[in-house]
Amino acid sequence: MTTTAQRTDGARIEVRDLTKTFGSFTAVDHLSFEVEPGRITGFLGPNGAGKTTTLRMLLGLVRPTSGTATIDGRDYRDLENPSATVGSALESTNFHPGRSGRDHLRVLAAAGGLPDSRVDEMLELTGIPAAARKRAGEYSMGMRQRLGLAAALLGDPRVLLLDEPSNGLDPEGIRWLRGFLRHLSSQGKTILVSSHQLQEVQQTVDDVVIIANGRLVRSGAMSDLRGAPSTIVRTSDPDRLVGALRVADVMAAAGDDGELVVETTDKRLVGDVALRAGLPIWELRDRKADLEELFFDLTEGTNRNLGDGATSPPPPTERDAVSGQEGANE
Repeated sequence: MTTTAQRTDGARIEVRDLTKTFGSFTAVDHLSFEVEPGRITGFLGPNGAGKTTTLRMLLGLVRPTSGTATIDGRDYRDLENPSATVGSALESTNFHPGRSGRDHLRVLAAAGGLPDSRVDEMLELTGIPAAARKRAGEYSMGMRQRLGLAAALLGDPRVLLLDEPSNGLDPEGIRWLRGFLRHLSSQGKTILVSSHQLQEVQQTVDDVVIIANGRLVRSGAMSDLRGAPSTIVRTSDPDRLVGALRVADVMAAAGDDGELVVETTDKRLVGDVALRAGLPIWELRDRKADLEELFFDLTEGTNRNLGDGATSPPPPTERDAVSGQEGANE
């Protein structure tokens, strides 16, 4: 990847009716969604919802029981140049603890036919050149996250699959990651990010895919999650303002802590109505999508890992991983 503003063509991710069972347990259940180029998509769900299993199926590490998970219209095993198409960081612990960060990347670069200069470029890009000669076993969690991201970017991939990339990052690191992912998406890259940090996701992503118990519960653009655009208003007499707005053919309803949710984005209209009614305006702002509220509304009470008798999904076994690799080599 270059650091210029040059755009690259992304690749569309398509998951269609994807299902994965481990014995009697269904980890992913007829899941379907798309991830578009040039956009950052958050992949969300409670623990055990099937996120990591889905990402592993996209990468050919686990073979689907049924359905498809394609990148640029192809299974991972059919990609002509996988490292130039897909970069992934699913774990931040898959480093040899005695090998330096730079040597870890050099091994990966050699396997992909890439020059060592690419390694140095990625170390600079992810902000860890000073730690490049330290053993990876001495890295902090945040440093390991950056090293994993550098590894994912070595082949200048069109698609990035990232599992919890902000884990272990301090506030400055999280801010850096947000801007870095936005820079990559501006180049046209397709980015799918699995995360539990909902407030951070809300500030980072363009679209979300929310799953629970292996099934899709909601997907779409962040801007569309809460339905019709609206405005939050606070005043001294909310009931009186509701009546005045109704006369102006604008509907409003009580929200949290005495606020009103007004079904319009025309703040000048709301202010004019309040002025005619002789009411002060204490607050007037756009109502933004609250991802955390939506997430818990959609998933609360549906998590199979909560409550008596709940069962957790078994972790993918070595046999499952080998099966996926065999499938990728067929």
